[in-house]
Amino acid sequence: MNLVLEIFERNGKHIKSLTPAGQKIVAIARELLVKTQSIKAVANEYTQPNHGVLRIATTNTQARYFLPPVVERFSKKYPDVSLHIHQGSPNQIYDALLSGEVDIAITTEAQYLFDDVVLLPCYMWNRSIVVKRDHPLAQCKHLTIEELGKYPLVTYTFGFTGVSDLDYAFNRAGILPNIVFTATDADVIKTYVRLGLGVGIMASMAHTEADTDLLALNADHLFAPSAVQIAFKHSTFLRTYMYDFMQYFSPHLTRDVVEKAERLRDKDAVKKIV
Repeated sequence: MNLVLEIFERNGKHIKSLTPAGQKIVAIARELLVKTQSIKAVANEYTQPNHGVLRIATTNTQARYFLPPVVERFSKKYPDVSLHIHQGSPNQIYDALLSGEVDIAITTEAQYLFDDVVLLPCYMWNRSIVVKRDHPLAQCKHLTIEELGKYPLVTYTFGFTGVSDLDYAFNRAGILPNIVFTATDADVIKTYVRLGLGVGIMASMAHTEADTDLLALNADHLFAPSAVQIAFKHSTFLRTYMYDFMQYFSPHLTRDVVEKAERLRDKDAVKKIV
């Protein structure tokens, strides 16, 4: 089929970007690809219900600290389902979901991006302040945002795991935080805390029994909790094993609840049933 229009904007011989028409064509092509994949998924659901692929996009922290027991349980029930975990920033996670690169996204931040998909609240999480055991804050009985503001900070890159909530807490106290190092990975944050670069602020789940040289200080009173949510496109045909994975990840997400959420377009209405 010949299209009598320009799909690409060019700079000489080089493709610069998509034209407005090109963007719409690509969006339609993506939806057609999803529908084609859905047709195959429907067929496989009836012919090979326990075989398939599950592609998930999430953050490093979720992949490293929360998903392992979920994946272990899932793999025992579905040994013939291949799991692919894509790790990235909230924007990368959203792009992977929108493009059809993954089936399910697990997001902890920038949830405003996910307006055009099914978004299911899973659980709330918060942060801990992580320091070396000989750090002055290790002796602090009641940590305040003012006290925390006296030290250089090591935390997540903007857009990761509630950085906006962190900014809000400091702004509310009229304090400009001295963030000297940012990373997308909690393990990297812990490494630089050990090097003495600063005080770490990271997801509480990322401090484990193995981190005996680091002390985690509760920060629930300093920062508002953040939500972890599962997202998938309305056009995605969910296999039975996908429903099971979501329930393993968050027990209240039964198949009945997820199917009801699929039929709703209003996110507030979804929150009422989840």
